[in-house]
Amino acid sequence: MKKCVKVLLAGLAMVMSVTAPSLAQTLRWSSAGDVISYDPNAQVDSFTQSVQNMVFDGLVRRNKDMAIEPALATSWEIVSPTRWRFKLRQGVKFHEGQPFNADDVVATIQRQIDPGARNRENLSAVTGVEKVDDYTVDLTLRGPYPLLLNDLVAIYMMSKPWMAEHNALKPGNASTGVVTYASNHANGTGAFKLVGYEPDSRSVFAVNKDWWDKPQHNLTGVEFRPIASNATRVAALLSGEVDMIAPVPLQDIDRVSNTAGLKVVENPSLREIFLGFSFRPELHAEPGKPNPLLNVKVRQALWHAVDQNTIQKRLMRGKSRTSGMLVAPQVTGYDKSIDVPLDYDVAKAKSLLAEAGYPDGFKVGLGCSNDRYIADEQICLAIASMWAKIGVQADVNVESKTTYFPRMDKGDLDMYMLGWASLPPMDGYSVLQALLATNDGNYGGSNPNGLSDAKIDELARSASTELDEAKRVDMLKAAFRIAHDEALYLPLHQQPVAWAMSDKVDMPQFPDEYVRPWFAHMN
Repeated sequence: MKKCVKVLLAGLAMVMSVTAPSLAQTLRWSSAGDVISYDPNAQVDSFTQSVQNMVFDGLVRRNKDMAIEPALATSWEIVSPTRWRFKLRQGVKFHEGQPFNADDVVATIQRQIDPGARNRENLSAVTGVEKVDDYTVDLTLRGPYPLLLNDLVAIYMMSKPWMAEHNALKPGNASTGVVTYASNHANGTGAFKLVGYEPDSRSVFAVNKDWWDKPQHNLTGVEFRPIASNATRVAALLSGEVDMIAPVPLQDIDRVSNTAGLKVVENPSLREIFLGFSFRPELHAEPGKPNPLLNVKVRQALWHAVDQNTIQKRLMRGKSRTSGMLVAPQVTGYDKSIDVPLDYDVAKAKSLLAEAGYPDGFKVGLGCSNDRYIADEQICLAIASMWAKIGVQADVNVESKTTYFPRMDKGDLDMYMLGWASLPPMDGYSVLQALLATNDGNYGGSNPNGLSDAKIDELARSASTELDEAKRVDMLKAAFRIAHDEALYLPLHQQPVAWAMSDKVDMPQFPDEYVRPWFAHMN
């Protein structure tokens, strides 16, 4: 595989060197980490989904204004409260030539809701799919559900014949180590074709000249390169080796902004960064002893001991927004009265630990990625030093997201950093059903460490079928109030979006942090 890819990349390089004008329209961009898998069902990492979205289309999509519009489905209707009917776009072909039809949708949805799919939580309301005719399908739901179109934005359609040919009708799963042909290959209907992939090195994309939609870009190709080192990634931009980096390290924003021929684009992100707790009987760091994190006073003590203002000013360079809940102000379900961090108070933290029976503190593991969120490693190390002031010894383990998230999903971490942008629905229900609800196979898909609250579970199920928007939002807020008051997670901040690029590149930036080259223009 690697040998073939290298030959392909070398061939592409020779072609581009001969045809110099096309090189100016090949967008070369970089980020800190690679895609986790090209299998759409193997992970829930929104960065990976962003890259996959270059290759795949959903039944619906978001436009430049982030509004939902038709894609591979041209229209839809609610046949009954638990049945939605979709009319499919005709004349569409996958990159390898297979025609798109209802059989592909049926196979894709069945793969999506398969118990082995890591991202099955992204379509948790759907129980089945039925072919009506070659270009009509019905989705059946557990009950009335107002967010189905929002969820379908990130459900990417795959070719049934292609999956069958390559024994990939069942999903891969990066967390359990299940790998399929679709993990390293992709055959979608999207604006770009994946023509070369070398893990942890680069992905090469060619323009899909047979795309069903009218292109809004002028690119001849895209090359994505993961570069883990911040300094190396910035140097690649400064030297012209790449045209864009997303994100740009915060400490380099001024330097890049003041460099001729480069620019920085900044906007607020939807992504909230927070720490999760283990609610299991004992910690990995202290086997055989009762888990201190099960005590709400201990969780509150850890929150009081985190100096969020220092993190915001020094590590985030003043670019983040310190927060006290798990959704950003732009997300449905946000409540300003809940978004109140606990005050930084070391004395209060020590007092709470003593009241909980831990006057001398305890040991805990703290897991973090080093290539997923802005300053993720630095933040974890800083928090560990802050907890040391109250006697809590945090054993920090830092690793790449490709190994970090699978370990988190398996419950291997006592505490862990996670970011959530409430995607794909851009609604607080994403947090409620994935992070707060009990992990039971249908809910709690990203709640790996035993968190279970009966009232929250009741709210999650009620909100999933409540069509009265005001009542539904009240349910979200009630769950978020419990999460805050019980310190079920430790919120840190709302992350900014900052991209650095050549001034020859014109590409809109979005609050979900997706890089959408199909809107890009290069001069």
